[in-house]
Amino acid sequence: MIVSVHFADLGARSVRGVLRERPRPGDVPGLRQAQTLLTGAVAAGPPKLRPGRAALLAAWEDDAALDGFLAESPLARRLAGGWHVRLQPVRVSGSWRAMPVEAEPRAALDEEGEPVAVLTLGQLRLRRALPFLRANSQAAERAAADPALIASVALARPPRFVGTFSVWRSLSAMRRYAYGSARPEHKEAVEEHRAKPFHHEAAFLRCRPYGSQGTLDGRDPLASAAPTPHPSRRAPRTRP
Repeated sequence: MIVSVHFADLGARSVRGVLRERPRPGDVPGLRQAQTLLTGAVAAGPPKLRPGRAALLAAWEDDAALDGFLAESPLARRLAGGWHVRLQPVRVSGSWRAMPVEAEPRAALDEEGEPVAVLTLGQLRLRRALPFLRANSQAAERAAADPALIASVALARPPRFVGTFSVWRSLSAMRRYAYGSARPEHKEAVEEHRAKPFHHEAAFLRCRPYGSQGTLDGRDPLASAAPTPHPSRRAPRTRP
């Protein structure tokens, strides 16, 4: 099983059209689940929506299923001018019934030799929205300033879905941000959630990004990561 994340700058009117589309497993061969989303910036302060950028988050049986979608789907053609990345889940914490995801048991990441992608997914408890936004703002400010953060995008589908997608230069760097004592904001947000949950349901996915196409904000984030080879990594997929 793999996950793909797609971003495209379409303009606000076209994004509204994309949000009305949702590929369904019964209609797309090999698709497990998909959701079209709004996007924003991961930064301090109130959420900064990017109204002209759409996202698609999807889970697939395998690469062949994603290849078929990219070749044949009208939605894929609408998103083709942006950037998409293929992700191999290596660790899943929590649960996400809307998109069941399985980790590859023998796919451990190299601590220093390859980038790591992280997805956070939450179904927000609306009465906990303000505490969530306050805690998330403090953690996001630290993340945005971290030199090991290669790319980050906030994800949302009102009224309840909130999430983030990020790419880090290495697993060790991501862990220093998430669990290190020098920057405790993320740890404090996690502890507050555990004491009184922000979400009805939440999941954290740690993934190996192993193939991408296109550009995000004028570059391919994986190209700037410059990973070194690792025996357990999937071979990179190169595309024109």
